[in-house]
Amino acid sequence: MNTRFVHKLYPDEPPQENGVIQSTQGLYSSTSPPASDDEPFSTYFEEKVPIPEDVTQMFSFRKLWAFTGPGFLMSIAYLDPGNIESDLQSGAKAGFKLLWVLLGATIIGLLLQRLAARLGVVTGMHLAEVCNRQYPTVPRIILWLMVELAIIGSDMQEVIGCAIAFNLLSMGRIPLWGGVLITIIDTFVFLFLDKYGLRKLEAFFGLLITIMAVSFGYEYVMVRPDQGELLKGMFLPYCENCDSAQMEQAVGIVGAVIMPHNIYLHSALVKSRQIDRGNKKEVKEANKYYFIESTIALFISFLINVFVVAVFAEAFYDKTNIEVNAKCNASGSPHTDLFPLDNSTLQVDIFKGGVVLGCFFGPAALYIWAIGILAAGQSSTMTGTYSGQFVMEGFLNLRWSRFARVLLTRSIAIFPTLLVAIFQDVQHLTGMNDFLNVLQSMQLPFALIPILTFTSLTSIMDDFANGLVWKIGGGVVILVVCAINMYFVVVYVTSLNSVALYVLVALLCIAYLSFVCYLTWQCLIALGVSCLDVSCLGSRMRLTGHTDVYLLNDMDSNMMVER
Repeated sequence: MNTRFVHKLYPDEPPQENGVIQSTQGLYSSTSPPASDDEPFSTYFEEKVPIPEDVTQMFSFRKLWAFTGPGFLMSIAYLDPGNIESDLQSGAKAGFKLLWVLLGATIIGLLLQRLAARLGVVTGMHLAEVCNRQYPTVPRIILWLMVELAIIGSDMQEVIGCAIAFNLLSMGRIPLWGGVLITIIDTFVFLFLDKYGLRKLEAFFGLLITIMAVSFGYEYVMVRPDQGELLKGMFLPYCENCDSAQMEQAVGIVGAVIMPHNIYLHSALVKSRQIDRGNKKEVKEANKYYFIESTIALFISFLINVFVVAVFAEAFYDKTNIEVNAKCNASGSPHTDLFPLDNSTLQVDIFKGGVVLGCFFGPAALYIWAIGILAAGQSSTMTGTYSGQFVMEGFLNLRWSRFARVLLTRSIAIFPTLLVAIFQDVQHLTGMNDFLNVLQSMQLPFALIPILTFTSLTSIMDDFANGLVWKIGGGVVILVVCAINMYFVVVYVTSLNSVALYVLVALLCIAYLSFVCYLTWQCLIALGVSCLDVSCLGSRMRLTGHTDVYLLNDMDSNMMVER
């Protein structure tokens, strides 16, 4: 008898295995203890959005509206200050030539987000919770630490973006450390908006995305990029006369767009809708609408990224420092010293980007740019905090109060940023982005490999497991993305020119690659490469040669879920 869904057929009785009643704490329910009555547990899911009934239509805009929200929160990671900086550098260094890379990275991101959403919808658990049940203790803790590093790196970029925006808006009156402190306070305030309703919180994020679209769209209209060159760069996958700097920038685009913590975030956000997971029709419908919503959200984020690339490609591609210095001097800008009197190519970041816009197109361009950066930093800071909460709760099975969780996740990210902001200037602060991009690139396998592993297992996904095309395609995409990001890491490390660092990195790489190989081994077994399975894995995590029996790493280690 198919015992996986006995509890669905007989909801009042726990499932049985060979006549023995098993615990119902399986893949479809949480193993966490209930929250304490003294301090009620609260998170993004205090309420769930009901889905309207409309059985007569194959597609319903009312249902799409009900499912709209998680995809847009997820898309904010594609618009964080790190992405914006990557966009403007791409335009300034390569013109329109790398727009096709941005388009391809966004499409790949959409396919990966589809896997994350399906895992959350089908199992009712997010990726961190599934990892907590499936991996043994040591790999699980290592995986959690790696994901936390990615979240901290992303959070630091977002806080840096907010601090720079406040500095630009105040014409330098608010120091960088002051901007960091303001970001701490307003993040705490905004994160409690869901007390007023989940849909109101999602609407607030929608407002921030709208502010970004209007701000960067204004810059786009004002600069008036060459539309022919823009379309050519977007749909012609070729980079004419590109040197190593442009190729490294192309790699940086992929690393900036596809972020590891966003996979964990999206798999959690989709749990916010009322879905009967015992009804395959409802699950299939939820997957469809979430994919449509994610497509729309990422299309909007792609357009906003294109606005930024096009503005800097049209206005600042091949500009030299001496040209910009002369223009800023003529406009009366107080930041002329940022651009040395030489003929080297202009190097821009978020701060310099706002300055040069102000020099060439007037103060309004600078302020509107800063408003867009502030919206990007603030929105991504909030979603980054949610990612930290979901990851910590899932991997460590924590049930803390909202304030304690926000305080911890905020402090971990903001403390090192605050130190840098106090003791360094804005050039050093924005220069941290290269290191932080490398840090996040290294963590990418720790999100992509688990999501492909678990969405390929029929014992977890049942009829919604990845088919052969998705298994092969997903494996190839993940291999390519990880290889690109590792190249980015190698380029960064070799630029440091330090033998001691080379030795340290080599030692860390051995441990790093060993763990990636472990995750890849488990993933290949899940994909059906049964010859890699061995009988000595024990009861912590084992996929048999048939790949349809899976021993769960759960609170009840003796519970086996069998198709």
